[in-house]
Amino acid sequence: MSITIQAQSLRAQAASIFIAAGSAPHEAQQVADNLVMANLSGHDSHGVGMIARYIDAVLEGGLNPNTGVKVQLDIGTLLSLDGQRGYGQVVGEQAMQLGIARAKQHGSCIMTLANAHHLGRIGHWAEMAVAQGLVAMHFVNVLSRPVVAAYGGTDGRFGTNPCCIGIPLKQPPSSDAGPPQGARAPLGGSAVHAVTSVGAHLSSDAGPPQGARAPSGGSAVHAVTSVGAHFILDFATSRVAQGKMRVAHNEGRRVEPGFLIDAQGKPTTDPGVVVVPQPNAQGVIDPGNTLLGALLAFGEHKGSGLAVACELLGGALTGGGTWHRPADAKRAVLNGMLTVLIDPAKLGTQATFESESSAFVDWLKASPPQPGFDAVQIGGEPERAYRIAREREGIRIDTTTWQEIVAAGRKVGVEISGPTTLP
Repeated sequence: MSITIQAQSLRAQAASIFIAAGSAPHEAQQVADNLVMANLSGHDSHGVGMIARYIDAVLEGGLNPNTGVKVQLDIGTLLSLDGQRGYGQVVGEQAMQLGIARAKQHGSCIMTLANAHHLGRIGHWAEMAVAQGLVAMHFVNVLSRPVVAAYGGTDGRFGTNPCCIGIPLKQPPSSDAGPPQGARAPLGGSAVHAVTSVGAHLSSDAGPPQGARAPSGGSAVHAVTSVGAHFILDFATSRVAQGKMRVAHNEGRRVEPGFLIDAQGKPTTDPGVVVVPQPNAQGVIDPGNTLLGALLAFGEHKGSGLAVACELLGGALTGGGTWHRPADAKRAVLNGMLTVLIDPAKLGTQATFESESSAFVDWLKASPPQPGFDAVQIGGEPERAYRIAREREGIRIDTTTWQEIVAAGRKVGVEISGPTTLP
């Protein structure tokens, strides 16, 4: 069973919970907007289903509302930032604004962000960059219960450690019309950055001085609309994101073979092995609620190796730390992220970059599709199609996830209600 709720209503209800949990209204709206955008994009794993975990993290002290990014180092082409356990949707945006401004000024910027609470869908940050004509590469680690097994291992040793690459593509003239009808207007008087081919106009000012904090709560709401057909490759290094297993578990579904192993290291199709505590070999559930099965990395040794690279780059290089301790039951999820931003215009290859990219994508998409496929697509196209459909039809949320959201609201004194339950 599930409910269907319109994006605007979902944003408002989510924001009310975050306000009650201590966030200023503009921060609450920013976090809510980002989560709902993930749902609209077809990634329910990174959408409002995270609200319950965020509220638990606030209440346990692992997530700090109203906290901005701290600039540790800024020499223009290098930025070192500390998220100070603030909402990733806020400190991530602040970090990207600073990095984008530096890359536009100098031609490139290597940026590290440590100690951000859950950054959400990493593709969102790549979309900010490509909207400004920048190439973006992101390597992220996850400091939470390790739920992905190393190649050849039988238990979780690291997180889903996402990798994301965004490449701007020259848009057809028709895309210059701007956001489509129905794109969201600014909220609370803040500027809206439409992440499109004509989209965001981020400030290129100097930003906070070294050692200073960026403004708490960020400066913009992102209406990531359906225009701007750029290449956005965004994936967990596990076979599938853990959040998708949470969704499957809440919906009562089994998953495909080859995704999971149980707490004893044996193959399973039960997504609950990485969602809820599991019994040990004696059939007893660990009183610390820490025993879980594990996801498998994609591509065997290749995906596992890339996950290790993300751990070292996103965790060790940023200063945020890597996971090398027994699992615990804490609800906070911390991310470290290494970001590399490149401006093709400053590199001097803009014309060739645009023509060759367009020629290759046209060549790629001209391939006759296999049975069961309508067409060959590039990264980012499925999300754009989802946004159009879900803005129109609403967002479906399984009843278990909705009940978790309602319970999270009650923990902070908010009562929310949804529409009639649908099959």
